[in-house]
Amino acid sequence: MRWAAFESDAGELGAEIRRLLQTPGVVLVATTRGDGTPRLSPVEPFFWDEELWLPMMFASRKAADLERDPRLLVHSIITSKDGAEGEAKVRGTAVREPSGDRTVAVCRAIGEAMPWEPEPDRVELFRVDVESASTIRYLDGDQHVALWPQGHRFVRRITSATSVGEPEDETTF
Repeated sequence: MRWAAFESDAGELGAEIRRLLQTPGVVLVATTRGDGTPRLSPVEPFFWDEELWLPMMFASRKAADLERDPRLLVHSIITSKDGAEGEAKVRGTAVREPSGDRTVAVCRAIGEAMPWEPEPDRVELFRVDVESASTIRYLDGDQHVALWPQGHRFVRRITSATSVGEPEDETTF
């Protein structure tokens, strides 16, 4: 599902996920290497024209991973031990943007918004199609989770310093 359709369907959760991915200016992207092992790489996400874009260095290994197997996980960075700011996870497929006018437009938009502008012929540019998404936030030790497309929210209450209990429904959206 294209980003705009996901965000529209997910409502508040979609807006929260966008904020968690966009605000720090970097996300972690998990891909699958040729030998089947995972690769985790930082990427500067970019929202433009109702899409989530992942510009990558030209001829990077993570881009080669996505060419071979377009499945990915985009994960927001976590900046504190307590997890109060929350984290977002987006599972989906990377779709390469073919060279052309759209690539030039995306690169120009990146240059207007960031302190760098990729060269259209020297960037690996992918948009993300969303299959599922979630947020996790810790409040007073309890784990609060929201899942899309299930439209389900639940809390797992803290039971010890290293564990939480069974899910308890919070709401649906």
